Amino acid sequence: MHKNTAHLARIKSVTQKYKLHPKKRLGQHFLTDPNILVKIVEACELDSDQYAVEIGAGWGAMTGFLAQIARGVLAVELDTDLAPGLRETFAGHENIKLVFADVLVLDIEQELRQRFAVEGKIRYKVCANLPYYITTPILFHLLEKATAMESAVLMVQKEVAERLVALPGGKDYGVLTIMVAWDAEVEMLGKVSRNCFYPRPGVESAVIRVTPWQERPWVVDSEVTFKQLVRTAFQKRRKTMRNIAAGFFRVDKVEAERKLLALGIEPERRPETLSIDEFGKIADGFSE
Repeated sequence: MHKNTAHLARIKSVTQKYKLHPKKRLGQHFLTDPNILVKIVEACELDSDQYAVEIGAGWGAMTGFLAQIARGVLAVELDTDLAPGLRETFAGHENIKLVFADVLVLDIEQELRQRFAVEGKIRYKVCANLPYYITTPILFHLLEKATAMESAVLMVQKEVAERLVALPGGKDYGVLTIMVAWDAEVEMLGKVSRNCFYPRPGVESAVIRVTPWQERPWVVDSEVTFKQLVRTAFQKRRKTMRNIAAGFFRVDKVEAERKLLALGIEPERRPETLSIDEFGKIADGFSE
């Protein structure tokens, strides 16, 4: 605890020295509550052989906490105005590597290998307080490009977290829920008050854990068809699956109803009531 207090005091001193202020255009809301910082780092469940990738290092509060546990921390920050302060704060910390770049164009695994001179398999987890305006692009970038990522603990807008963990039948269940669940398991770890940030955001936040599937629970004949069907269905979420299937697969409504019933799916159901497995059945069943 003493280390954490000294670290946060140093950050306060450096931010004052360099006259650093959050930038609204970058969605900067820095997490300042030490108890929440500790809980997030603990939720990452890092061990001394793993690397941590932090997206949005900000003023470096979480960076320092992660560095106490992880073998190394790759701290990625878009705002180059924060560079002098971060470099001063972490001068002499050999296990912290600062990268000033847009994470959406960064090859995270290549960067880890180069910065830490790693050969062979690399073990790492992601930990981040994400700018809310770019949460979804970053999440999909991680799932598509960070193929060796073991898990990610992310601070996101509470509304987004609720959509990610939503179940079929609820108002929050939709394309985002299914597309992320296709690649990973998502857990809600807890909600965070807006009072834990500086400046105070206009929304509540939540911490989630995203764990890519080692083996996906679902198998479909065509992932492309499955995903196109899901997107099309939720664009027409007020329509029945009979009408949606008829239009998507270019068959008449009588045939669409017959096939849905054969698959055990009531034709009058609407998209938000269907599970991933049921969307998969429709995608495969109509493509035969």
